Amino acid sequence: MKKILIIQTAYIGDVILATSLIEQLSINFPDAKIDFLLRDGNQSLLQEHPLINHIYIWNKKKKYSSMISLLKEIRAKKYDYCLNIQRFFNSGLFTLFSKARKRVIFDKNPLSFLFKNKVKHLIPHKIDSDHFHEVQRNLQLLNKIKKINIPRDPKQLPLSLYTSEQSKEKICNLTEDYPNYLVMAPSSVWFTKQFSKSKWIELKDELQSFHIFFIGAPDDFDYLDSIILDSNHCTNLAGKLSLLDSAQLMKNAKRVLVNDSAPLHLASAVQAKTTAIFCSTVPEFGYGPLSKESIIVEVQEKLDCRPCGLHGKKECPQGHFKCSKDISIQKIIDSI
Repeated sequence: MKKILIIQTAYIGDVILATSLIEQLSINFPDAKIDFLLRDGNQSLLQEHPLINHIYIWNKKKKYSSMISLLKEIRAKKYDYCLNIQRFFNSGLFTLFSKARKRVIFDKNPLSFLFKNKVKHLIPHKIDSDHFHEVQRNLQLLNKIKKINIPRDPKQLPLSLYTSEQSKEKICNLTEDYPNYLVMAPSSVWFTKQFSKSKWIELKDELQSFHIFFIGAPDDFDYLDSIILDSNHCTNLAGKLSLLDSAQLMKNAKRVLVNDSAPLHLASAVQAKTTAIFCSTVPEFGYGPLSKESIIVEVQEKLDCRPCGLHGKKECPQGHFKCSKDISIQKIIDSI
């Protein structure tokens, strides 16, 4: 029986995208025990996952003491394979000292020079007339321990989240009076990834025939309230749902409207009908929707300044934010 450790200590969306690798490892090593190392705060995403044997939680507030403690546990397991998705120094340390028989890492990790088995990491990653999605990039790590064919269609590599019965019941009770509700997730850590506030307000006003549930983190509550204003067809759920609750809410929605951010990947993981709005970033980076019923909406004009960065910016470098403000809301409305 093989023992496999996956390392992904980045953010919510990155862990969700890693679930495709979990599924593919299980297919290729059906008897394997798959463990996962993530940062504290993200463990709820995998707590119901039937393919995960054990979750290691790295407390970044106690960075090195937590790392040393975890490495003692990890080294004692004597893993056959360690696959490191994260490209930062600390994850390289975990991989280096994991004592796994075979360790695979991306070449962008600053410690990659210490490893024999490394994978070239490109963003964007051009293939023929298209680009690799993140799930395809991650699958290159698996390809280092077992030769596989990476599908050209990333939707053949679905994500997976598993919600509890309590979560399903909670969302059922919340939505029982709204059979055709929408979900909107207007917030992002990066300002230029956010569809403009005025556009969300316009959308909300045009969609009064639907009940709209707005989701976000606790500190998004006031921002979402400033979009909702006094609209009685909207509910502000910022900070009131767990990540898996939010995924369950999305799963049964008439449509989910999201930015290029973590809620997009939550929607993909439950095959929610999704409209993904890309502002300063571009789908070619490899983070587009994976739901079978999904579309991407972006500005039609070719802007010399777009994309302005891989992760977005705190403000528009050009000051005009045309990549958001010039998107017509009609295509979004038509997708519902």
